[in-house]
Amino acid sequence: MSFYAPFTLPFILGALFMFLTIGIKWGVWIARLAPDDRRRIRRGLFSRRSLAALWETVREALLHRRIWRVNPLLGYMHTSLAFGWFLLIAVGWIETLARLGLRFVPLQGHVFFKYFATGLPHSPLFDETMDALLLLVLSGVALAWCKRMRSRMLGLRRTTRHVWGDRLALSALWCIFPLRLAAESLVCALHGGGGFLTGSLGTLLASHLTPTTLAPLNEAAWWCYSTALGLFFAALPFSRYMHIFTEIPLIFLRCYGIRSREKKGFFDHFQTEACSRCGICIDPCQLQRTLHADDVQAVYFLRDRRYRKLRRRTTDHCLMCGRCAERCPVGIDLNTLRLNARTALRNVPTDRRYDYLQGIDRSAGEGRVGYFAGCMTLQTPRTLRAMERIFAAANEAVWWADREGGVCCGRPLKLAGEVDAARKMMDYNTELFRRHNITTLVTSCPICLRVFREDYRLEGIEVLHHSEYLLRLLQAGRLQVAPTPAKRFTYHDPCELGRGSGIYDEPRAVIEAVGTLCEPAETRAEALCCGSSVADLEITDGEQLSLARDVAASLDRTGAETIVTACPLCKKAIGRGTTTPVLDLAEVVAANLK
Repeated sequence: MSFYAPFTLPFILGALFMFLTIGIKWGVWIARLAPDDRRRIRRGLFSRRSLAALWETVREALLHRRIWRVNPLLGYMHTSLAFGWFLLIAVGWIETLARLGLRFVPLQGHVFFKYFATGLPHSPLFDETMDALLLLVLSGVALAWCKRMRSRMLGLRRTTRHVWGDRLALSALWCIFPLRLAAESLVCALHGGGGFLTGSLGTLLASHLTPTTLAPLNEAAWWCYSTALGLFFAALPFSRYMHIFTEIPLIFLRCYGIRSREKKGFFDHFQTEACSRCGICIDPCQLQRTLHADDVQAVYFLRDRRYRKLRRRTTDHCLMCGRCAERCPVGIDLNTLRLNARTALRNVPTDRRYDYLQGIDRSAGEGRVGYFAGCMTLQTPRTLRAMERIFAAANEAVWWADREGGVCCGRPLKLAGEVDAARKMMDYNTELFRRHNITTLVTSCPICLRVFREDYRLEGIEVLHHSEYLLRLLQAGRLQVAPTPAKRFTYHDPCELGRGSGIYDEPRAVIEAVGTLCEPAETRAEALCCGSSVADLEITDGEQLSLARDVAASLDRTGAETIVTACPLCKKAIGRGTTTPVLDLAEVVAANLK
């Protein structure tokens, strides 16, 4: 049996070009990884981490479990296309092996088996199975058409805008499976056989057309099918569909412990090209939803960065609140990628810019517990006074790192991209903490908390947000509060504390020790950003106010008499958007001490 026909050439050439291009890309990216990252690959390759990565590949790259959680209809669409196509390939190879035995069959022989196997006896089992899988994929294609034409039918307010490679690949993809159905049905019309789908269509065609008419139509259909495949494969490395061959190595590399860093590296290519531009990250973005800024979302940032068309506005106009990252089905580290893009724009070697920090020490008091208020807490003095009352009530000896002023934690500079300058501040504060021999560092600012935990080198010093510290004091009986169930509070999750640090339960437990907690509609991982994020370098004051009013309205709808948050920046922002009293968690505790 020959497995060559002229119509297979577009497919063969397209497949060869695709695999060659992807191989070169992978080779360059991996060869230029940092040496310690390559060592991680060697250590992880033959370990249990590879098995874990393989299992995650099945769940996410084929079954799209995360998309199902966000939107079941979109989940079905992606699964039917990815897993359905995979099964078509796998079952097709099994059919070839079952019917031809252990003999070499070139790639086009597997792909166009129905065309070449007309002389073999029909196999109803494989015919019916392949028809069922083809119908599954076609249903996904139909949903993809609906998503492109009427995105709201699939639960999306907006879909993404495409570049030329996307348009070419998408057009070819939409044609591949209808053309396959037509080609296989025409084979059935000429030679019989087929399953419930291709066999039925073949019988219908045979009843209306003569063999002399069907034969040229059959050849034309296979030419069109092969050309669609060839065009899709040729465009794939330059389109959003590169994610098909990038998400899998990304999963493995992440399982080996490789991450993007604050400065650009070649691992970033695996992240940027793993984005399928599904559009799921657009709707959660408050800049789009409230301010109608529709060109700066994560999907456009990744697209423009990949094609080296990144504008400063796209890089800078982002709250970096994490709502899009929470939804991203690929788990791309969106904030780090945006951060290192800013670093490439702004980072300036510090030289001696921060030498004046040496010798500055405005701290006061002595104690094993240190308290770092942070810039924003110093600008909300009621929070600072509440913490003073709490420390006194708990009889805690405290070392005050910056009550009389001090050096910023460094995170705002880091978020702006000036990572070297930020490191100077971090080194200064680290040395300060070490010099005063503290064992616990408490802060009221989630921004400070994240940088202390993620970027400082504070081995031996426990870092706590004041919500964690307050709950610890309450549970140990060192603080006594007067519970009043009639008091109704609602709580706003700060981005850096909730999505950023995973602290959701502790603030709620503290509030419930005092009164009744009323949850807003969008809460915990879905909580709205207050709008005053220090990470957005483009937002105006008026835009911040619009976002604050939206957040405040959501909290006011709970009917609570007091809004509580655990971030000084959120407190100031939300307070601008509502007449309802807004308190820091520490103020609630201090006001209800026995």
